[in-house]
Amino acid sequence: MNKQIMYKELAIGFITALIATSFGCYIFLEFFSNFDFYKSLELIQEGKLHGKVLVLGALANLFVFFVFVKKKQEYRARGVLLETILIALFVTVFTLFFK
Repeated sequence: MNKQIMYKELAIGFITALIATSFGCYIFLEFFSNFDFYKSLELIQEGKLHGKVLVLGALANLFVFFVFVKKKQEYRARGVLLETILIALFVTVFTLFFK
């Protein structure tokens, strides 16, 4: 496979995972919070719960990953995996050093 095509497929997977994570965070805040969306954001800011909400939102990547694997789009699945690993590293660093 051409390297340019490979990087394009990885980028598509990465961007799809970012969108899925954002959508997962929104779904979590909208349906599992007792408050409206903006009040939930304020409470997350006050309680410093950014990492926990981000990890819960990243659970949507699991669905996207398996869809790409099922369709035999391995490079896109790798992009999703890369984005998920970067979120995990970001949350770990953020939790350890900026608490």
